[in-house]
Amino acid sequence: MKKVVSLIFIALVAFALTACGGAKNDTAEKDGNKKLVVGASAVPHAEILEQAKPLLKEKGIDLEVKVFQDYILPNVALRDKELDANYFQTPGYLDLQMKENKDFDFVSVGGIHKEPIGIYSKKYKSLKDLPKGAKIIMSDSLSDHGRILPIFEKEGLIKLKEGVGANARVEDIVDNPKNLDFSTLIEAKLLASSFDSGEGDAVVINTNYALEGGIDIGKYGIAFEGDDVVPANLVVVRSEDKNRKEIKTLVEVLRSKEIQDFIKEKYKGAVIPVTE
Repeated sequence: MKKVVSLIFIALVAFALTACGGAKNDTAEKDGNKKLVVGASAVPHAEILEQAKPLLKEKGIDLEVKVFQDYILPNVALRDKELDANYFQTPGYLDLQMKENKDFDFVSVGGIHKEPIGIYSKKYKSLKDLPKGAKIIMSDSLSDHGRILPIFEKEGLIKLKEGVGANARVEDIVDNPKNLDFSTLIEAKLLASSFDSGEGDAVVINTNYALEGGIDIGKYGIAFEGDDVVPANLVVVRSEDKNRKEIKTLVEVLRSKEIQDFIKEKYKGAVIPVTE
């Protein structure tokens, strides 16, 4: 009899442990809803996601937003299954990260908005006003250089090696009449601070960090990427999750008219919504 009771007790314990383990599943239900955890940069990505929360709630999804201050950790957290998706990166950056990290098996499930990279200066009103030897401070992310250098080329300040396009690097500059100094490369999240402290003659800043840093884009922006070449900021997931219903719903909501209108009103053209 005692043996039978012991066996029943062991079975109950095993059942309880299995049930507890199931509660940790990424798609565990909470009050009948599915849960999504999405990593994002603070501005504008997390702000846009917060705006989407009630719309997702109506569709049975509870959204948790985790804010990151850099461009490295959101992909690490996605790989480690601490996130269901992240929303912060462009196709060029995603491609570069996947080449450098063979364990990043990710895929984009859609672009949500565009952020034209801007060149900012407290000293000059246009790129053509930059003096000889002007110090240009820009991101140390090589994926950004293919977006930044063509802005200078379009204004006639430099000439790039033919055909480099979005893969342009500083070493691809073949003509630099004003001898502009592109040697100061710093982490993207520090660019706004460099601008505030008056470093350099011009600072090239990703729009999300310009907004987060409170920079007056209209006052200090002296040149920007053209809308036609700006890459979209993506929602990225692990390849195995690309067809998850909750992920598809997330993208649908982020591309909805309600969210597009919010982006247009909130960011006044500094952030541009996309639908594909």
